[in-house]
Amino acid sequence: MKVKTKNVVSSTEKMLHIVFHIVLSALAVCCLYPFLVILGSSFQSQQEILTSGYSAIPKEFTTEAYKLIFLSPKSIIDAYNVTIFTTLISTVCGLFLVSTCGYVMSRNDFAYKRILSMYVFFTMLFNGGLVPTYILMTRGFGLKDSLLALIIPGICSAWNILLMKGFFKSIPSSLIESAKLDGAGEFQIFTRIVVPISKPAFATVGLMLTLDFWNEWFNSLLYINDPSKVKLQYLLITMLRNVEFLNSPEAQQYGVLTGMETMPTMSVRMAMSVLAAGPILLVFPFFQKYFVKGLTLGAVKG
Repeated sequence: MKVKTKNVVSSTEKMLHIVFHIVLSALAVCCLYPFLVILGSSFQSQQEILTSGYSAIPKEFTTEAYKLIFLSPKSIIDAYNVTIFTTLISTVCGLFLVSTCGYVMSRNDFAYKRILSMYVFFTMLFNGGLVPTYILMTRGFGLKDSLLALIIPGICSAWNILLMKGFFKSIPSSLIESAKLDGAGEFQIFTRIVVPISKPAFATVGLMLTLDFWNEWFNSLLYINDPSKVKLQYLLITMLRNVEFLNSPEAQQYGVLTGMETMPTMSVRMAMSVLAAGPILLVFPFFQKYFVKGLTLGAVKG
């Protein structure tokens, strides 16, 4: 009887594993399908989208949208370079500032812990506003048309500081005290002990910073006049507005387009989504295994 029970349990577990794999595979396909529709629609013609709608498998394969976007490849390359550079620098500097501030706030022996915590929390509720920020960045710091104007704003988020603080609180205080007894300084404790065991928190905050700075475009509109210094998202938005204008009655009235010629506005929009989202999709899998753990620990321990 025992052998039969074991066989029944093992067969039941196998069936459950098969069902779970089928369900998860179906959910994965459902999550992936919208991106496949975007990818497939970027290779559709304007007429096909108007008549048949968006499709993951285009009936008539065309690269018209990508040819239109890459009419000026240098601007796309410059925008990619600016976006990658500012995203990397902002993520690294943001992680340093957020982690050090969160670590200090998590230490019970820090004398100004409550004052600093209230100051950080206050910035989540109130801010100076757009006009004072613009005056400070342009006249105070003189960062008009500078890449620093794309890096400094948003580099130190109060939400990320509190998230790191919550994670650091889960580290046993006895571990830090034993390091002190061994003669380690504060910076050594942070870099050699705290940082190595806090990979989930760093990966979580690093991913959020990367996504925020990769998708950010408003600072390019405010502070950048040089076309070679704008970020990818802002360049794509500008190109999309130009394409939409070419399809407008005003453009036809002034003879910008002749005859019945129309620009592939819908497929261009999808092609821009692919160009903007493609690189960042390659980064996410490296952070995925740490993301949920770091976010939940930081939220529970905060």
